[in-house]
Amino acid sequence: MRGLSVPSFYKIMTFKEKVNELITEALLEKPSIFLIDLAISDSFKISVGLDGDNGVALQDCIDISRAIENNLDREEQDFSLEVASVGVGSPLKMTRQYKKNVGRTLIVTTKTEKIEAELVEANDVFIILSWKAREPKKVGKGKETVQKEQQIPYTEIKEAIVTVTF
Repeated sequence: MRGLSVPSFYKIMTFKEKVNELITEALLEKPSIFLIDLAISDSFKISVGLDGDNGVALQDCIDISRAIENNLDREEQDFSLEVASVGVGSPLKMTRQYKKNVGRTLIVTTKTEKIEAELVEANDVFIILSWKAREPKKVGKGKETVQKEQQIPYTEIKEAIVTVTF
């Protein structure tokens, strides 16, 4: 057995599992914060993206960062660490993100269309969007404003981004 080296992918997998476990433990103390992204590069750069039901405070990022950093041994594996909240304009990835953004305007791209509308409902299976559109009058000439509503299953959403209005 001497002289056999452990494949590098095995070491990375073990390291990632350890980091994921540390994040999971840290998030148990912060039930309103949740993990969106965890990436670990070949050079062991750890990038953690967080979101929260009421946003993510700087202190939340600091606490999660410390929970990871204080429980990994740099002597065993050197690494760099970045913990941040997902930015405004980042695509929504989890059902929980849709639910927290009910009442806000989204740009939703499906396989067939792109809709900018208010998110009026989000459950575990689909979202409902509502918007006003100008359509030809049913009787006579000209256009009228009509209220539209559409139910879209998460499986049909390619991308959804919250729009920011000032």
